[in-house]
Amino acid sequence: MTNQKLEYPPLHTERIDLRILNLGDAEAVYRHFSDEEVTRYMDIEPCKDLKEAEEIIQFHIDDLGCRWGMFDKDMNGLIGTCGFHYLRREGSEFTAEVGYDLSRAYWGKGLMYEGIKEVIDFGFSKMGLTTIDATVEPENVRSITLMERLGFERDAELRDQLVYFVLKR
Repeated sequence: MTNQKLEYPPLHTERIDLRILNLGDAEAVYRHFSDEEVTRYMDIEPCKDLKEAEEIIQFHIDDLGCRWGMFDKDMNGLIGTCGFHYLRREGSEFTAEVGYDLSRAYWGKGLMYEGIKEVIDFGFSKMGLTTIDATVEPENVRSITLMERLGFERDAELRDQLVYFVLKR
């Protein structure tokens, strides 16, 4: 486990600007997470009000990990979030779990691949991660495809009814 807060700068891809969410993003986060299709495979319920969106943002601000908002460069609107949580150190190993979500209007356009690839590169090159892992519900075919496309190795066995993926530096 790491006990020091890491710095998470803005990141940029061809079509996306990624920056750490702040409480000023609450309205956009509320709109994004109020869609039950966005939260379908997540461990949260759809947002019911602005206060819940603020709580989500505050949770990630207080966490040792991070949550970048993904902003479409053309529209400058929030299209999703991604980041690292469950950071842990064991000897020379430094591991984080990656998580992500994307607004329904942006599914199937390669944007999450583009954003997560940048986040993974940051994790390995700047954070010093040795391993990135992820858990995906077996029914979430899009997410499973994304993990495989990014080069994650899939465990043969389900763990806690989830598909477990790992990527080594």
